[in-house]
Amino acid sequence: MTDRRLAALGFADVPAQQPLTYPGRPVTRPTLLTAGELWELEPAPGRLGTWPVVVATPGEGPAEPLDAVLTGLGLPPAADRHPVIAVGSNASPAQLHHKLSRPGHPAAVPMVPVDVHGIAVGCSAHIGRYGYVASAPYTAPGARTPLVISWLDAEQLAAVDATEYPNYRRVLLPGADYRMIMPSGERLGGAYLYVGERGVLMSPDGTERPLPGGGDQSALLTRLLAGSPRLRELLGPDPRAWVTRAGADPAVRKTGTRVFQEEGWALPQPDLLRCPEDAYEGPGGRGGPLGYDALSALE
Repeated sequence: MTDRRLAALGFADVPAQQPLTYPGRPVTRPTLLTAGELWELEPAPGRLGTWPVVVATPGEGPAEPLDAVLTGLGLPPAADRHPVIAVGSNASPAQLHHKLSRPGHPAAVPMVPVDVHGIAVGCSAHIGRYGYVASAPYTAPGARTPLVISWLDAEQLAAVDATEYPNYRRVLLPGADYRMIMPSGERLGGAYLYVGERGVLMSPDGTERPLPGGGDQSALLTRLLAGSPRLRELLGPDPRAWVTRAGADPAVRKTGTRVFQEEGWALPQPDLLRCPEDAYEGPGGRGGPLGYDALSALE
């Protein structure tokens, strides 16, 4: 029998617990995260809820549509979930499992790599609660970036919100302006995106604007330390000292974030921050968070 546990599949590192592993290992194929395991989803014509949950080992049983699996677990189907684009550790099933699971209630989340046009990944101009410098999106006309979209139920969406605010704002990214193409060829009408309130970092030496995100955290922190004596005095000589000091002290994180601004490294993202928050002006007026069907109807 195939061992589908996260650790067995190479998804053991949780950035919230091991900050220098940020952003963690992302999924690269459509999967269903459930009970700390990953089950492959097979892209198929039609909506996400119709995609088969693949049984890889012969004899383990027939494939079932995703919606049948979710409803069999007593959970909302895909159409009642909210697509949320991950640009950082939310693309890691280990991090998402850590954020969303609680005793007796393991997370179940469909996770699908999607090509997103017009968006690239940078580094948020703040120091996060675990001490690392997290990723943040920025506008990049002409870019085509593979990003993971997770389909969250209402409770999960609220839980992820709690881990992102106040450093990020969740906005509705319109598919008409930023194309999002599923592996099945379906084009999404929109999806939620967490946008950094403080913008994204430029490189200390001014050679990269913005500084690329999502790579090796130790290399990133080393580069930032080399560019600022004030950061070295505050956070120490190396990445391990950085995450240890910052992770332990909110005042250190606040001061380090202010140093980013005062060094002139922060590049605002006004276009993304102008996207609507949490709701849209539809035929019925302003409403709450949108499900998969409503977002697709915006196309």
